[in-house]
Amino acid sequence: MGEKVLMKGNEAVAASAVRAGCRYYFGYPITPQTEVAAYMSKIMPKIGGTFLQAESEIAAINMLYGAGAAGARAMTSSSSPGISLKGEGISYMAGADLPGVILNVERGGPGLGSIQPSQQDYWQATRAMGHGDSRHIVYAPNTVQEMADLVYVAFDKADQYLMPVVILADGLLGQMMEPVELPPEKTEFPDKPWATTGHHGKRPHNIANSLYLQADKLEAKLRERYARYEQIERTEQKSEAFMVDDADIVVVAFGASARIARSAVVSARAQGIKAGLLRPITLWPFPNDALEATVPQAKAYLSVEMNMGQMVDDVRLAVHDAHPVRFYGRTGGVIPAPGEVLDAIAKLAQEVGA
Repeated sequence: MGEKVLMKGNEAVAASAVRAGCRYYFGYPITPQTEVAAYMSKIMPKIGGTFLQAESEIAAINMLYGAGAAGARAMTSSSSPGISLKGEGISYMAGADLPGVILNVERGGPGLGSIQPSQQDYWQATRAMGHGDSRHIVYAPNTVQEMADLVYVAFDKADQYLMPVVILADGLLGQMMEPVELPPEKTEFPDKPWATTGHHGKRPHNIANSLYLQADKLEAKLRERYARYEQIERTEQKSEAFMVDDADIVVVAFGASARIARSAVVSARAQGIKAGLLRPITLWPFPNDALEATVPQAKAYLSVEMNMGQMVDDVRLAVHDAHPVRFYGRTGGVIPAPGEVLDAIAKLAQEVGA
């Protein structure tokens, strides 16, 4: 084991991104993710990188587009309303098959909402990061260590699949401090023969483009892209199971909610209720395989979220409505207490006779 340091989640993301080879950061201050930009503003000049506080979130995402097109490892970060502003640029990146990493440290919404932690952007992250037919790998960390680990992986996956990759965290994870072991400095990176850098007459010009004036050519491109998405769905599902093997009540929760749900599951077991936790680490691709595997022994599912019920739809789809699927959540920036989740587990257990 390497040396661990005490860091905020936002700082751990930034430090790990640098170790993953990120040398370009474009962003704009917004609570509760501003520490990412603050860290990058200090470190980038020291390592020959570029920190640029853009004039807007829209400018920042288009700078990410440009850096990605040139083959650079680059990232941007924001919080919920800022991510909405980035939507058009994210769609252009997806349409041009360009890599980049996007961090969303969620806050309450809609609109300006609140600055407290939230998970209200699940639908946006998994369904509508931008207009058009496109998908994006979405990681949901639930510890400061995972904040560091998953952004490190995200740069590799963005390059591998030529797509923007999203880290969906929340204000609780961004602001909390925990011991973290930072990953090693990367020294080897994939070749990018598609990059729009100078060609010195040795190859044809490369063009980063998402415009197809002929509908049949765009359709062909989309079908090619979706074949890649199918591969991602087969190979990139990630989840963590806790006391699930014999669970009657399977609680499904991600991010900070999973920390709370885990405590509730332990309390439920102490009361004689066979509860377990299935935590999605990838929100897309959603861990359908892991959830489907629980159907033979489970009696019911409880989706615990900091919103009005968004992931619960994916839980229902994953288990094919084989058993009751219920929802418990708090919203607007209110964080559920373990006791509340325990009460919801007990109520569901009584409902299904578990």
